[in-house]
Amino acid sequence: MKYALLLILLLAPLRALAAVSEWVDFTLHNGHVYLPIVVEGIETHVLLDSGSQVHAINKAFVGKHNLDLATGAKMRVQGVHDTEDRTTYNNVQVGLFGSEFELDKVVEFNLGHHSSGMLLGAAFFNPFIIQINYPEKKIRLLTRDSVDMNEASNVRSMDNRGNGMPIAEITINGENFWFLVDTGSSSSIFMERRYASRAGLLDKVEGSSSSSGVNSTGFQDVANADTVRFGPFEIADVKVSFPAPGETTNLESQFSETRSRIKGKRIVGIIGYGLFQHFLLTMDYKTGKIHVSLPPEK
Repeated sequence: MKYALLLILLLAPLRALAAVSEWVDFTLHNGHVYLPIVVEGIETHVLLDSGSQVHAINKAFVGKHNLDLATGAKMRVQGVHDTEDRTTYNNVQVGLFGSEFELDKVVEFNLGHHSSGMLLGAAFFNPFIIQINYPEKKIRLLTRDSVDMNEASNVRSMDNRGNGMPIAEITINGENFWFLVDTGSSSSIFMERRYASRAGLLDKVEGSSSSSGVNSTGFQDVANADTVRFGPFEIADVKVSFPAPGETTNLESQFSETRSRIKGKRIVGIIGYGLFQHFLLTMDYKTGKIHVSLPPEK
C-alpha cells in the first residue's frame, strides 16, 4: 500500500507537467549521483543506485541525529564481495521531488559521512522513464506516455526480471557481453575475470585497486580496453576492472536467478559511471529499454 501511494504521489505532478518533470540538478561525487532529500524532517542527500535491490539509510546519519526508527525484520544482503544480515526500518518519512511518503524495509548500511542520509534502489526507478544528463549534472523523470522507448531505444538491452535492473550488451575489443546497468557504480566496467580474459585484457593489466561493496572490500586488476561499443558510440581506451587472482566475488551467484529467467543472456558484470559520464542516458527500468546520446549543444 505504501509503495502504491508513493507511485501516485510522484506520478501526479508529472502528469500536471505534460508527463515530464523539470530538470533537477544533482551532485556528482566519485561517480555517484546525489539528490537533496528530506529524511525524518532532516535535510540531507540521497544516492540514486539502480544497482541496489533495496532502499537503505546511512547508519552514521541515524546515529548523528539520534533517530528513533521502527525496527523491522533482519534482511540478508548480498554484495559483490560478501553476504551479511542487516537491520531494517519501517515507516521512514521521506520528502523528494516535491512529494512526501513513507518507506518500509529500509536497510541500515554504512554509506560514509552522515551528510549522505539515504540510498534509493531499483524500486524507485521502476515506475518511470528516467533521464540522466551526466555532463550537465541534471536529472528528470518521464511517464511512459511521453516517449516511445521501443522506437527510441538504440542500445541492445532488456529488463532483468531477476532484480529490476536493466541489462545491456556492450562490445569490448570486438567481443560481445551482457552487463547490468548500474547508476550507483562509480567504476566504468567491472566484469568476471574469465570473460576479461576472453576480451584479451589479462595481458594489459596496468595495476590493481581495492573495490568496496556494501559489506566488504576486495581487490581487482585494472586494464584498458582498446575499444568499447555502447549503442551507436565507440569509445577508445576504456578502463575495465576484474577480480585479482585469488579473489572471489558474488557476481555469479548474484546473477544465477537472472540466467534462469533470461535465456541465452549470460551476465558477466556491471557497467557504471565511468562509461556513462559523457552521455545523456534515457532508461525505462520496466521494459529495460535504453537510449544513449550526447547532450544537446547549448
